Amino acid sequence: MFKKILIANRGEIALRIIRTCKEMGIKTVAVYSTADKDSLHVRFADEAVCIGPPAGNQSYLEIPKIIAAAEITDADAIHPGYGFLSENAKFSEICEKHDIKFIGPSAEMINMMGDKATAKKTMRNAGVPVVPGSKDIIPNVEEGLKLAKEMGFPVMLKATAGGGGKGMRVVETEDEFHAKWDAAQQESASAFGNGDLYMEKFISNPRHIEIQIVGDQYGNAAHLSERDCSVQRRHQKLAEETPSPFMTDKLREEMGKAAVLAATSIKYEGVGTVEFLVDDKRNFYFMEMNTRIQVEHPITEQVIDFDLIKEQINVAAGIKISGKNYFPKLHSIECRINAEDPENNFRPSPGKITVLHIPGGHGVRVDTHVYAGYTISPHYDSMIAKLITTARTREEAITKMRRALGEFVIEGIKTTIPFHLKLMNDKKFVEGDYTTKFMETFEM
Repeated sequence: MFKKILIANRGEIALRIIRTCKEMGIKTVAVYSTADKDSLHVRFADEAVCIGPPAGNQSYLEIPKIIAAAEITDADAIHPGYGFLSENAKFSEICEKHDIKFIGPSAEMINMMGDKATAKKTMRNAGVPVVPGSKDIIPNVEEGLKLAKEMGFPVMLKATAGGGGKGMRVVETEDEFHAKWDAAQQESASAFGNGDLYMEKFISNPRHIEIQIVGDQYGNAAHLSERDCSVQRRHQKLAEETPSPFMTDKLREEMGKAAVLAATSIKYEGVGTVEFLVDDKRNFYFMEMNTRIQVEHPITEQVIDFDLIKEQINVAAGIKISGKNYFPKLHSIECRINAEDPENNFRPSPGKITVLHIPGGHGVRVDTHVYAGYTISPHYDSMIAKLITTARTREEAITKMRRALGEFVIEGIKTTIPFHLKLMNDKKFVEGDYTTKFMETFEM
């Protein structure tokens, strides 16, 4: 087992990893930018190293600085969390060259699944259902338009290196193809340094359902059931739940088998998610694979009583998984609390938190790094907390969430708490009748 793990991340996920490391008797090293010098992950780690100014590309994305921090503190492993360098194949490869264990998949696996066009091709070859579309990266706009006509509109243009909804455009007609192509390419090149695009048939009103998987170093893989992530705005998830109200036992079994097949086909090592689009007839299609821990992992932990960070660390240390597939025993919902103003088009709301009261009680979990007096920086993602409720039934989990949201007090900044309160009282959501298009008609 590792003696010391450096956490190449910040905020709530860094704190989450530190907690599990402490329970496992593993020393921790925090890295931080000057903007995060007062953050709780810095305070609770055994050691902390400043790696640069606030901007991510000068601190949390600076591979040489992070490797140097690991070497001067004698860390024998690095946990990347999510975001930042978590799916960076180069980072995984450099860790290996410096004899530091990257807690996650190898560079080869990240390349295979991180590039979405390659991932689709790999899954198609493995026999996993995929959304109809281009088999490879599309070389130019002319070829793209030709393929779109063959497939039939509408189509979805996607950045092969994409994430967080960037580099994605729905094209409804031939006339708008060129403009949407240029916009997607420019956005992708700006966000990821890679303007390559591929294309899929656009599936209207789908569910976005992901399967949590884990694989070890010996070719074994298993799934830990599903999460429904369909409540999203501009391809950014807002709330998640497990089990999905749309799922049947038959579909859960079929999707679980497909996800395990996806993992075993590449001998996947670590935790990850296989993401699917599910249409109204419950046909499912592989969309992408995330080769890291997910923001929404706590709801899976709650319903199957399982520490996914601990499993990640054990797998990286060479411990075999049980190989057992897990199914939900309870119902759990997560609301992402962001420093955003939902009354004003979810405009970011950085600033100082003057008052904070965190809800508690049976079946309530809050993962956060903020405290009264903490300043939300404009340099990073706006998520400041995850509120998770767990109960025997979906109805009870929703009722509990309403109560917990009512107790959650954050003053000094705007947050998405009012949005989530309205969501938990929305008739369609309460009935489980929602798709990825839900937010298009939702009104604050």
